[in-house]
Amino acid sequence: MKRFKIQKPMKIAILGTVGVPGRYGGFETLVDNLVIHHDRMDSADTITVWCSGKDSVERPESYRDANLRYVNLRANGVYSILYDAISLWQAVRSEHESILLLGVSGALALPIIRLISRAKIATNIDGIEWKREKWNGIARAVLRASEWAAVRFSHEVIADNQAIADHVKETYDSPCHVIAYGGDHALTSVADPVSLPEGLPDRYALALCRIEPENNVHMILEAFSEIRYALVFVGNWTHSAYGRNLKSQYAEHPNLHLLDPVYEPGALRALRDRVTFYVHGHSAGGTNPSLVEMMHFGVPVLAYDCVFNRYSSEDRALYFKTAKDLVSLVCATGPEDSIAIGLVMQEIAQRRYTWDQIGKAYFNLLG
Repeated sequence: MKRFKIQKPMKIAILGTVGVPGRYGGFETLVDNLVIHHDRMDSADTITVWCSGKDSVERPESYRDANLRYVNLRANGVYSILYDAISLWQAVRSEHESILLLGVSGALALPIIRLISRAKIATNIDGIEWKREKWNGIARAVLRASEWAAVRFSHEVIADNQAIADHVKETYDSPCHVIAYGGDHALTSVADPVSLPEGLPDRYALALCRIEPENNVHMILEAFSEIRYALVFVGNWTHSAYGRNLKSQYAEHPNLHLLDPVYEPGALRALRDRVTFYVHGHSAGGTNPSLVEMMHFGVPVLAYDCVFNRYSSEDRALYFKTAKDLVSLVCATGPEDSIAIGLVMQEIAQRRYTWDQIGKAYFNLLG
C-alpha cells in the first residue's frame, strides 16, 4: 500500500520592514497585502511579521491572522542592518521553516544563518540600491556586498522588475524570480475630498514620490513652471536640502501645488480621482508602487525614460528624458490620446499588478 506523507503546517517569517499595518512605504504595503491574502486563504500555515518597536506605539500582538514580533530598533537607515540581522536570528531561533527577507540590509548575516539553520530563505533584493546617487563611499560598498550576499546565500531571489532580474543574471549568473507589486488596493478606499488642502484645481497632473534627485523632481517642476498646466506634487519637501531648495524656488508658481506627504487612503483616493496625467520621474529602483497603483486609475502616464519604467508600463506610456520633452508631451497629448493611453495603462495593471496574483506567487515560492 502506498503511504502518503501528511505535511505539517509551516511557520513563515516575514522580515525587513517597519511592520504592519502598513503605513510607511512599498515593502510595508506589500507585507500588509500578503497578510490580507494569507488571511483569506484560510491556510494552516502560520505567519509572523517582524516589526520595529521604535515605530509602533501600540505594539499589538497580531494583525489579521499574522503574529507580530518586535525589535526595539528603527527599521530604516543605518539601523536597518542590525534590525534585519536580529530579526533573522530570532526567526531561526523560533524554528521558522521559511523566511521572506525584504531588502538586502541584513543579508551580510545570511552566511551565518545558513550555517545554523535549515530554513528556506527568499530575499527580495529591492532596487539596485548601491547604484543610487544618494549613496557613496562605505555605504555604497556595504550595499553592494549585501546584494552579493543576498544573491549568493538565499535559496530564492526575488526582483520586482525584469530589469533587476537581468542585472542579477548578468552580474551573478544566478536565476531570479520576478514578482511585482499589486496596486488594486488603491481603488478600495472611499474618497475623502474634505481632507484635501483648500485651493486645489478641479483637474491636474499629479506627481508623488520621495523628494530625491534620482526621482527627477527638479526636471518635473522646471517643465510645469514653463506652462500653465496645473501640477500637484506630493512629497517630503523638508527632509533634505534638495527638497527645501526646490520648494523655495517653485512654491510661488500659481499652477504648482507642492503638498506634504499624504498617507491617509481616503485623501489619496480623492487626489487620484481628479488626475489628468500621472508624472513619474523615478530613474531607479525597479517597479515602483506609486506607478502601478496609479495605472489602475486609467489615466495616461508620463514616465522618465529608463528601462525600469518601460518594463513596468510595457513600453506603452509616454516617456521623457528632459524638461523640454515633458513640456512637449503635456502640450501635444490631446483628450482622445489621453483616454486611449489611460485605458492601456489600466489593462496592464489589471493583468499584472493585482494583489491576488502577487500573493499567490509569494506563498507558492515560500511553501
